[in-house]
Amino acid sequence: MALSFTCDGVKRRDFLRAGALGVGLSLSGYLRLSAAGELKKAKATNAIFINLTGGPSHMDTFDLKPDAPAENRGTFNPIKTCVPGVEISEHLPKLAAQADKFCVLRGVSHTLGAHALGTEYVNTGNRPIQSLEYPGYGAVVTKEKGGPKDLPPFVAIPNSNQRTGFLGVQYAPLNTTGSPKSGQSYGVRGISLGNGLTVEEVERRQNLLQGLDKTFANVESNSQLLTGLDRFSEQAHSIITSRRARDAFDVSKESPKFAEPFGTETFGMNCLLASRLVESGVRFVTMTLGGWDTHTNNFTNLRTKLLPQLDTGVAALLNGLQQKGLLETTAVFITGEFGRTPKINSRAAEGGRDHYPRCMFMLLAGGGVKGGQVIGESDKTASGPKNDAITPDDVAATFYHTLGIDHTHEYHTNTGRPIMIVRDGKIITQALS
Repeated sequence: MALSFTCDGVKRRDFLRAGALGVGLSLSGYLRLSAAGELKKAKATNAIFINLTGGPSHMDTFDLKPDAPAENRGTFNPIKTCVPGVEISEHLPKLAAQADKFCVLRGVSHTLGAHALGTEYVNTGNRPIQSLEYPGYGAVVTKEKGGPKDLPPFVAIPNSNQRTGFLGVQYAPLNTTGSPKSGQSYGVRGISLGNGLTVEEVERRQNLLQGLDKTFANVESNSQLLTGLDRFSEQAHSIITSRRARDAFDVSKESPKFAEPFGTETFGMNCLLASRLVESGVRFVTMTLGGWDTHTNNFTNLRTKLLPQLDTGVAALLNGLQQKGLLETTAVFITGEFGRTPKINSRAAEGGRDHYPRCMFMLLAGGGVKGGQVIGESDKTASGPKNDAITPDDVAATFYHTLGIDHTHEYHTNTGRPIMIVRDGKIITQALS
């Protein structure tokens, strides 16, 4: 799988680390470090988070300014959507036809122009500070809402830049470490029974592990890593031997008619898998589409690669969730870490756009979100919010609200320090149906 690099030399995979581990967890190890939380009543019971790493240009996607000076507006034109008065980029025609299903947030603003800091901010809803690492959305949702015994509650396709922060690695995602391919069976290492492994062999190994687990638990009964060891071993066993878990990851079981709109490219296939996982009962799914760090060749890269992938994948995802009756119960959140400069640079013949956190877009859909609207507005050159800014904290508070999670709820660090889930955000009530 190709790696995406940002302009500061950071590999995309360097963002994709699960807390202190730095490597993916085995299924059994992951489950031993993953506890179920208390389920709360809400419109959304599941969530899908899509991270557009690198920082997509707001002016060339969802906040075009056709009347701005030439050095700002670029070469793309706006097109009408299915919602009267709402226009987006001409290179997002499929999403234009689905505009009634999502809410565009314009004039979202912050001040962190570095990739790592911006990524941490939009993945937690809290402005980063040196003394504390806040947990990402997936960790919080896992803690609060848990999931079925025979499915992992938090899945990252193929990895995630969301960290577990002070909540600990017990809330880390199960990384698929790969993506499905069109027309092929797909399995996740540690869940699919491959290489001749049988359920009977798993049963034999499970009996051995139970004995070892009890031995170590007696030796170190106070260790956090061993707390509930037997229970997590049993859950790992339940997943491995569960037909539902193996089927949940196998996109080849989708009908060709349903799968066709997702296309055959990696991101579209990841979106297909995400819809299947949510349908099966996985609580939180996160995906990444990288490559948006367009300091040079901004318009070619967007037109030929990035926007077609985003357009196909997200449009098919929203429509697919609706077809399956899941859109109203699935909160969808799409964002990059910042926007791009309104003024086009001259680094190459075509030019590009640089980091710009003062103005960006975010998208919300599903689970109690009122689609078919634009909230917030940027000024005439998309250089900043025209009126009051929307912050990543506000969007985080709104996202949690759709899932029935009180963003003002306090957790405690291992030193007893009380920390709110989102410390500064306020719910955007206009976004809610």
